[in-house]
Amino acid sequence: MNFEIINSVFTIKADAITTLAFAAVLLLLGYFLRKKVPVFAKYCIPAPVIGGFLFMIITWIGHATNTFSFQFDTYFQMPFMLVFFTTVGLAGSFEILKKGGKLFVIYWLIAGIIAVLQNTLGIGLGKLLHLDAAYAMLSSAIPLIGGHGAALAYGTSFEELGFQSAKLAGAAAATFGLIFAVLIGGPLGRRLVEKNKLEPSDETPIDSDVTKINETKSTGKLSGVEIMHNITVILVAMAVGAMISKLIGKLIGMGFPTYVGAMFVAVIIRNLNDKVKFYKFDFAISDKIGDAMLGLYLSLALMSLRLWELADLALPMLLILICQVVFLMALAYFLIFRLLGKNYDAAVMCSGLMGHGLGATPSAIVNMTAVTEKYGMSHRAFMIVPLVGAFLVDIIYQPATIWFIKTFVH
Repeated sequence: MNFEIINSVFTIKADAITTLAFAAVLLLLGYFLRKKVPVFAKYCIPAPVIGGFLFMIITWIGHATNTFSFQFDTYFQMPFMLVFFTTVGLAGSFEILKKGGKLFVIYWLIAGIIAVLQNTLGIGLGKLLHLDAAYAMLSSAIPLIGGHGAALAYGTSFEELGFQSAKLAGAAAATFGLIFAVLIGGPLGRRLVEKNKLEPSDETPIDSDVTKINETKSTGKLSGVEIMHNITVILVAMAVGAMISKLIGKLIGMGFPTYVGAMFVAVIIRNLNDKVKFYKFDFAISDKIGDAMLGLYLSLALMSLRLWELADLALPMLLILICQVVFLMALAYFLIFRLLGKNYDAAVMCSGLMGHGLGATPSAIVNMTAVTEKYGMSHRAFMIVPLVGAFLVDIIYQPATIWFIKTFVH
């Protein structure tokens, strides 16, 4: 870590390891404050959000007063996200997915329809506000469902078409979405649970089925070599998945998310292993690794966000994004909750929907975790939401978005 004076501003430069240490401390601070400050637990605010937002406020004060700043090396952010999505894929047993049944298909269709509705709302409001269609699209499903990666990828394409600062506008919109995704999801889930007096059902067959399928088939603890087998499988899935994503990107002529390839490979490995048992898969280890990587990824992402960059959003884009947030919140609260069954699982899934419908799949996981830590586990939600939000929604979202771009962006 270095300390420098740059343009009369005291600047703290942190290398990748120091940045990671900052993120870990902020994550633990978030957990500590959740225990000590009742309002955080009451409204299901995730721990990474608490620590990350506190630091965002500190950096904003430094920027506003022009007295100090931080420069972080977030090198580990993307690898940690890859690890998380790979562990999600390893949880994707086809045997478990069958247990999701009709609810799985309903949620998938809902997520896909939301992507289409977001683009429709964005284009429609853009016309009313006399905003170019490219910037309207960058206020819709691209940054909200696709996240920062999609916003930057499509933003680059729009800049090549002559739309200035499209990447910056897209990144700012994705930041806006991520912030509201983690601020609203947990409280929305809590409200649905409290208002409808919902409780997790101890008699739901899927709970015991999922536990049975994922339990470690061993009589004792895993050896060091067996633990290394589990870690190696995660790393191999990441590497092969990255190559597959790059190949798909070349075939379709645009960026393809690396995590999708990694998760796809992980799903294949998991289901092959369920059949031939070429290594001793331990769900508990995989799940805990995923949880740790998710927490650190979100902590890194939030602590490095620059609140003042939201000022770069043009007023029409900001208005569209606000409408998108209100629209999805109302849709989840009044309609989607009922379509999903109007039960505890539905409430948890709605909190997850706010996460990946406005931000990203990791946001969905922390939202659902915040709710289930308070009220109880929902295996259905954790089985369905990550796979739909991280992978399956793209089957509808990507072609629909490309159609909107080809139809309206000129």
